[in-house]
Amino acid sequence: MNARWIAAGAGIVTCLLLVLGLTLVVHSSVASAGERLVTPEAERPKVAIAADAEEKYCTQRFKQVLERVLHSCGLATGEDRRGCKPTDVKTFASINDEDFNELFHPLEKRGGVVLFDEGEDKLDDKAKKLLTERWLDRKGARYFFVVARASKTGTPAKNRALSHRRANSVMYFLKELSKDPDIEKKVGLLWLGNEYAQLPPEYCSWPNSRPEKKCDDEAINRSAFVSWVDCRL
Repeated sequence: MNARWIAAGAGIVTCLLLVLGLTLVVHSSVASAGERLVTPEAERPKVAIAADAEEKYCTQRFKQVLERVLHSCGLATGEDRRGCKPTDVKTFASINDEDFNELFHPLEKRGGVVLFDEGEDKLDDKAKKLLTERWLDRKGARYFFVVARASKTGTPAKNRALSHRRANSVMYFLKELSKDPDIEKKVGLLWLGNEYAQLPPEYCSWPNSRPEKKCDDEAINRSAFVSWVDCRL
């Protein structure tokens, strides 16, 4: 009889200990979660993760336009289109010429302007040098932007085709340089002809492939602006 009571008592004590243990575990977990919720932002770790780091120019507006244009111009997985012509860019960007150009001001030092001869799409040695330098200066960025233009000389149709060839010249060179089979998922091609976002002569002061030559509003638009973009999309 006594043995049965002792065994029963031991069982009850064991159950009570188990319940108490579970209660303490739950209380501890809830308390920890509550502590995390009320911990001030200033006290949280400030170690930046490289994949999450962004430059200051990555404003919400910049990223909205960039994502809209790049993904509409062939960078989205599964897209068949390869690049965007002037009317596409104007539609997808949904901003005027001046505002479109202004978005890239923070990339002045990050990028560069590849200059071409009048009516030509061939890259000279200095253009290849600039492209190589900019391409290798990736710093963990995901997307490389190519915005090709043509000057006002000639018809819109002719300049549209010319700027397209200039964009392709840059792309072909980057393919040879990188040997990357997935390069088309990294490079966004835009060709604007002379119909959208012409550059004013002030852009002649930006890093370009012919700094020693005379530059005006015609010369600066016989070009392709190139840059990595350090933004998460």
